[in-house]
Amino acid sequence: MATTLGRRLGTADVVVLGLVAMLGSGVFVVFAPAGAAAGPWLLLAVLLAAVVAGTCVLSTAELVLAGGAGGAGFSAGYTAGYVAARDRLHPVAGRLAGVTLLIGGVASAAAAAGVFGAYVLPSNPLAAGIVVIVVATVLNIVGVRTTARSSWLLAGGTLAVLVVVVVVGLLGPGGEQTVSASVTAAGEARGVAVPVPQASPGALGVLSAAGLVFFAFVGFANVATFREEVRTPARTLRRAIPIALAVCTLTYVAVAGALLMGLGTDRIGEEHAPLVALVDTGQAPALGVLVRIGAAAAAGSTLLAVLIGISRTAREMGVREDLPRSFAKVCGSGAPWRSDVLGAALAILVAVLAGPVASIALSACAMLLHYAFVHAAALRVPTRRTPAWVAAVGLVLCLGLAALLPRTTVLITLGLLAVGWGLAELSALRGRRRPPAQQEEPPGEQAA
Repeated sequence: MATTLGRRLGTADVVVLGLVAMLGSGVFVVFAPAGAAAGPWLLLAVLLAAVVAGTCVLSTAELVLAGGAGGAGFSAGYTAGYVAARDRLHPVAGRLAGVTLLIGGVASAAAAAGVFGAYVLPSNPLAAGIVVIVVATVLNIVGVRTTARSSWLLAGGTLAVLVVVVVVGLLGPGGEQTVSASVTAAGEARGVAVPVPQASPGALGVLSAAGLVFFAFVGFANVATFREEVRTPARTLRRAIPIALAVCTLTYVAVAGALLMGLGTDRIGEEHAPLVALVDTGQAPALGVLVRIGAAAAAGSTLLAVLIGISRTAREMGVREDLPRSFAKVCGSGAPWRSDVLGAALAILVAVLAGPVASIALSACAMLLHYAFVHAAALRVPTRRTPAWVAAVGLVLCLGLAALLPRTTVLITLGLLAVGWGLAELSALRGRRRPPAQQEEPPGEQAA
């Protein structure tokens, strides 16, 4: 990956790149489990998730602009939490942050693949999800990347599809008794081992729903990712962050409101592909094809970005010997192919065992824990551009929402974190015991 990039991106470009990352697979599926948890208070859960996401992106930008965020380009924003937690808190905290990022990324990739399968091939979503993971991994290894121009097209297309959904939901006849062509979530959303999470009622349900909706915002890190490609990074990010979050939040509020009006509170949680169900219920089944195309494009783009994030995180951890050094090796295209293959294999495993809804819950829990480390590291930045209370409030909110997710989800996430952290500690111990001559060898520069 290049270390010096042309500063060609302005505020509008960064906003669009952030929107492409946020308006991904989450908006097409997350309102089903969140609506089941929050009921008529779904809009409140969306707003709370937006507040948490806002604190997270500000802390991420703080770390990126402070420097030492783990490289240029995509890695700078995505791995900023891991590198900053390691350097500003403690190496053990950094390894924990890295493992949470890997767990969240793998679960997010499985969820994106599940969304792709649910909308493209509802009769066999798992098979379609596995195929798209394999295809995305091959594209990443050979070096296919999303450009700023293609991001404009993707963001515009996704927003157009969501506008259609909102119009149909708000102006359609509505009613909970109308049968749609969408497959319900009753059987298709389950994996073979991990159950679909059951949320708590009342206020706890709203907070649990906010944690789930946070999954739909997680791509916000891309707003702070392209530091070395942005003209006047500090000023551009200060402008782009609130604009991107505001547009994304308004879009999610509109979609959630349309779902509440078009499907009703009882039916939202039953639908496997809620946006298709909405246009079917609104007596506009022909638009279902458009929604499916939009969902496929958004889920595929999200999957590409998430798999890159997983492999770059594993590479950074391999460079610092928090994972075996073999994960830092790159091929001719510059991709850490071993990390790419590992991420794809784990994503397929989670897709089979958990299903899309449980994957969303696992990803949300892991990413909330990861951004707790991000906030803690941001509090250690000496020269701050945002008030310290932003990171402090974000730290409390991230930990609180993670703890209030369904109990099964929290326990599984903590179990995976314990296993991953133990393996990372063993790798770090092995690295410390390696002879100095071997430690000085640049681990990430060999071509496979």
